[in-house]
Amino acid sequence: MTKQLPIGIYEKALPFNVDWFERLSKAKEAGFDFVEISIDESDERLSRLDWSAKERANLRAAIAETGVPLTTMCLSGHRKYPLGSADTAIRQRAYDIMQRAVDFAVDVGVRVIQLAGYYVYYEPHTADSLPRYQEGLAQGLEWASQAGVMLAMENVDGNDVDSVTQAMYFVDAFNSPWFQVYPDIGNLSEHSLDVCAELELARGHMVGVHVKDTVPGEPRRVPFGQGTVPFVEAFKKLAEMNFTGPVLLEMWNDDSPDSMRIIQESREWVMTKMREGGLISEEK
Repeated sequence: MTKQLPIGIYEKALPFNVDWFERLSKAKEAGFDFVEISIDESDERLSRLDWSAKERANLRAAIAETGVPLTTMCLSGHRKYPLGSADTAIRQRAYDIMQRAVDFAVDVGVRVIQLAGYYVYYEPHTADSLPRYQEGLAQGLEWASQAGVMLAMENVDGNDVDSVTQAMYFVDAFNSPWFQVYPDIGNLSEHSLDVCAELELARGHMVGVHVKDTVPGEPRRVPFGQGTVPFVEAFKKLAEMNFTGPVLLEMWNDDSPDSMRIIQESREWVMTKMREGGLISEEK
């Protein structure tokens, strides 16, 4: 029996200065099943949360016309406005971003909001950073569960939630079907952790997987095959766990004129490793 998984591409790997119809069309042309939208700390991408009903309708139309959904959202805007901030005004902005992100997800069909595991990012950590962060997550979970939107914690390249072990602390604390884990195998490897052992900890709680290559000390922009991530072993572990969720190639092509070639070649490379690991059985 043919075994396939949805394979997606991160928005930042695609050409920048195009509209959403063209962006989704290019993802489809390259063979991807979905796109992960970025709501990062830039004013341009944060402003998407304030889009009008017409602008959101235009995005839904592009999704309908291309058949390429925005299955997941990378919500990294909380790096600039962290839930764990000591500044009350910044925390209020962080809460506002969370609530608007849930509303946006409902409007455009995003199923999973991936949360970055930074308590704070640009300010010093204090003893209250984690409790404030967890309180903010709890409020976000209330909004998300009421809306039927999944929140999922990503292990990041920093020193807060740097592992699935740390992410599962929040999953266990909240004990909610609407709060799960979105492991990043590249970040696990970059921290020199046991990737397969960490993935095992997410058994039954994994709603997606970020795939990228890394080397210790460099968590971004390492071409596939030039890093130290044990892809085949990781995919074997996912296959053993019967994982059938979305797999997202997280890449930053920085609006390169070769971005389409790069993502097509990367997809082929990753899918070869997925077949070697038994996670998929053959090309579509």
